[in-house]
Amino acid sequence: MRALGINVDILCELADVSRSGYYKWLRTADLPDKDYPDYINIKEVFDNGKRKYGWRSIKMWLPEMNHKKIQRIMRKYGLVTKVRRRNPYKAIMKKRLEHRTFPNKLQRAFIQTIPGTVFCTDITYLPFNGMYAYLSVIKDIATGEVMAWHVSSGLEMTLVTETIGQMEPRDNALIHSDQGFHYTNPLFIESVKKLNMIQSMSGKGNCIDNAPIESFFGHLKDELDYKSCQSIEELRSKINEYMRYYNYERKQWTRNRMSPVEYKSHLLAQ
Repeated sequence: MRALGINVDILCELADVSRSGYYKWLRTADLPDKDYPDYINIKEVFDNGKRKYGWRSIKMWLPEMNHKKIQRIMRKYGLVTKVRRRNPYKAIMKKRLEHRTFPNKLQRAFIQTIPGTVFCTDITYLPFNGMYAYLSVIKDIATGEVMAWHVSSGLEMTLVTETIGQMEPRDNALIHSDQGFHYTNPLFIESVKKLNMIQSMSGKGNCIDNAPIESFFGHLKDELDYKSCQSIEELRSKINEYMRYYNYERKQWTRNRMSPVEYKSHLLAQ
C-alpha cells in the first residue's frame, strides 16, 4: 500500500512505528480532541493564576471537574506550574529554628571530680492543693550542688530558660538532659550556646542516663512537705528554703559525709 506515492512500510520504518499503529492514528487523526474544551477552561484558570496554580488550586475554581482529569489534561498539554526557587538562606534559618537532639556525651559518667564542668538538668511536677507546679533544676554532678532552679505553674519555655539564665558562662562545660520538648527547643539550645556550654542528651525514654537529677527529685519529694502548700508563692518559698538546706546543710554519705558546698571546697582544695 502506498500513501502519497510513498510505500507505507518505508514510512512506518522511518517513523519507528508499527503498521497497525499507523492505521490506528489514521482513523482518529481527523477526530476532534475531546479534552480540548476542558483544556480551555483549565488553561484560563491556569493563566489567571499567573501559571502558578497547581491542580488543587484549579480544582477549587473548577469544582465540577474531577481532580484526576485536571492532572491528566495538565500533563497532556504541558501546563507546568512555575515553582518559586527555594531561598537557601531561609532554608538555613528554618533549619536553625528546628528542634534538635544531641548525642549522649555523658554516657553515665556520674563520678566527676572537677566542679563546674558537668551539669544535669530536668523538670519534675509537684501536685499541691488541687493544682500542679513544675520545678526545673540544674545540678552540678561533681559536687551535687543545685546551681539553679525555677518554679512555674505552667510548662512554658520560660520554665527552662529562666533556670539556665541563672548560670554563668562556662567554656566547654557539659549540660545533660533528656530529649524532652524543652531541651530540644531552639530557645534552650541558643541559651546553652550563649554560655559556651555543650549539650548532651539521654537515650530516648532512658531515665537512668540522667540518674543524678532523678535521685535529687526523689530526695526532695521525700523530704519536702510541698503538698500542704496553699499557693504557688508558698511552694516557691518552701523550695527556696529546701535548696539552701540541701546545698549547705544536708550531708551526703557518698561525698565524704559533707554537704554539696562543703564537698565543692574539698574538691577545689585538692
